[in-house]
Amino acid sequence: MTDYIRHDLRIEPTRDELSRQRFVSDIRRHILGDLANGMRATYHKKVQPALVRVNGREPEDGVEVHRAMRGESSYRFYSAMRVNCQKLVWRSVIPTIERNLEDLNRRVAGVDANGGGQGGSVTLDPDVETPPYVANHDVHLMPGCYHTEYGDDDVAAGALYDNGGAVFSMGLFGSERDDIGASIARFISLKFPELRPRRILDMGCSIGSNTLPWARTFPEAEVHAVDVAAPMLRYAHARAEALGARVHYRQMDASQCDFGGEPGFDIVWSSMFLHELPPKKVRAVFREAYRLLRPGGLMLHMELPPNCHTVPYESFYFDWDSYYNQEPYYKAFRDMRPIDCCTAGGFDESNFVEFIVPSLARNGEEELKAYVSRDDITVDENTGRLVPSIRWYCFGAWK
Repeated sequence: MTDYIRHDLRIEPTRDELSRQRFVSDIRRHILGDLANGMRATYHKKVQPALVRVNGREPEDGVEVHRAMRGESSYRFYSAMRVNCQKLVWRSVIPTIERNLEDLNRRVAGVDANGGGQGGSVTLDPDVETPPYVANHDVHLMPGCYHTEYGDDDVAAGALYDNGGAVFSMGLFGSERDDIGASIARFISLKFPELRPRRILDMGCSIGSNTLPWARTFPEAEVHAVDVAAPMLRYAHARAEALGARVHYRQMDASQCDFGGEPGFDIVWSSMFLHELPPKKVRAVFREAYRLLRPGGLMLHMELPPNCHTVPYESFYFDWDSYYNQEPYYKAFRDMRPIDCCTAGGFDESNFVEFIVPSLARNGEEELKAYVSRDDITVDENTGRLVPSIRWYCFGAWK
């Protein structure tokens, strides 16, 4: 699709379309770089000192910062640009997808019919209802969200997420946009060399970008992935087969999985999934993860760092999506304490873990290895932000 899509589901843009996509990526880079830095400077030079003068203290949280920043032109311009650019991300790839959709649907259906050669599978369940937190929002401002289908065997939503993600990520997530999964799976394999998982589960997998690295890092493991959205799963299966990974995709609600029999997973994982759930569902997912794990198994979730780990300005910055990017539960999730999420799900407090993991694609193997022996989880300006030296935050617990 763009320079960053190289697998067999690639669809070719025209020169005009490709130029538009590159332009949108460059605008995003400007917004998240220059405009974000200018907004930060406004806060530290003007807004923060004014708050201290008026209140006689530093701001207490991101909400207070947000309230003060709303009147600042730098923030209003940043927000307007970011919202409109987010819409342009999807608009820049839709014409290419629409022109190629019939052929793409046929290609994906052919992979399913012929097995694809890697031994993976996709199992859809028409009785799975799209939950309201998906059906009622175009999450990330993505038209149709994850679940909308435009015909039989449709994969439009999967193609939109994959190709739009290439524009959105500005090349920072690696050529397959799998850097979150690749970095954390590699980190875990080095941190816990005795861990030899036989079965791995990815909850809320979408198109499986961050599922595949677990299959590659632990090639002897049987890897499963679940999501509620059929068009995502159809696309995910064909994508995995094209990229040489064996994954079994199932249409399920992650809060109530049905794999039958006794709990049987050694790793239960998710990436950027929990923040899209209402708090009640988040708690249900943690209980389900505990139920599905074998004794001695590891639950692990990658998310933006929580508000308990960030200073007020960073909390304000990270919570932006909750207000303006059709992710209404983002702030509520980031207000939760990760350790409380785990213990409420049944995990023992003493088995709680959290890590800062350098991006493998951006920082390289040596820096990642250096973090394996560190216990420091200090959140800095590189943690969770789309900058050249990205570091990821993850947390979880052993059962």
